[in-house]
Amino acid sequence: MAKIFCIANQKGGVGKTTTAVNLAAGLAGLEQRVLLVDLDPQGNATMGSGVEKAKLKSSVYQVLIGLAAVKDCAQPCESSGYDVLPANRDLAGAEIELVDLDSRELRLKEALAQVANDYDFILIDCPPALSLLTLNGLCAANGVIVPMQCEYFALEGLSDLVNTIKQVHANLNPDLVIIGLLRVMFDPRMTLQQQVSDQLLEHFGDKVFKTIIPRNVRLAEAPSYGLPGVAFDGASRGAKAYLEFGAEMVERIKQM
Repeated sequence: MAKIFCIANQKGGVGKTTTAVNLAAGLAGLEQRVLLVDLDPQGNATMGSGVEKAKLKSSVYQVLIGLAAVKDCAQPCESSGYDVLPANRDLAGAEIELVDLDSRELRLKEALAQVANDYDFILIDCPPALSLLTLNGLCAANGVIVPMQCEYFALEGLSDLVNTIKQVHANLNPDLVIIGLLRVMFDPRMTLQQQVSDQLLEHFGDKVFKTIIPRNVRLAEAPSYGLPGVAFDGASRGAKAYLEFGAEMVERIKQM
């Protein structure tokens, strides 16, 4: 039975998609069976996995509104050995169409239940908003991974996300917990980032992953080649950090 995790943060530009794609590749490199679900209408995780979103015949949009099954829409990421349930701009319309559907916040959970035995991990890349799409991700997941930059405004947004997770846990998904906070785009030369990192450790303790993802040019370049960073340049600091993070995730799950 797959462990299902959301990569979520309502703040944009904090490395959600980079984390989702590289964690999927890192786990696949550890011989785990992985499905990456792109739940963002921008389709960045789709493109970053080497899938051409403009040529999709079916996507997560059709899955959510009940026109297709996950197994019929999932595509392989040839470079890294995981599957991706792709997204494109059609997904933006799902927000409106889901409103009138039964169990609108549980559509993704019901769809993923059909393939839960086919994978060890299912990772959901959520859009940068607390929307109905994000709510579907949170309701389907066992836990949430929160990538965040060590900046002041990131701390402000974190409190809103934690409150949302608590509400979903109380009302819709009693299994939902925060798996951990991942510090990304980290530059140890900046005093403020070190101070915010210390605050996170003081407040959240063991919920903060030990792995720190450094600010790295090679990770930023990789999506333009349709590759995860760990496949684009496995020797780069960023790639090594994500591989380390994948190993830490596997160990953390064993202890749950």
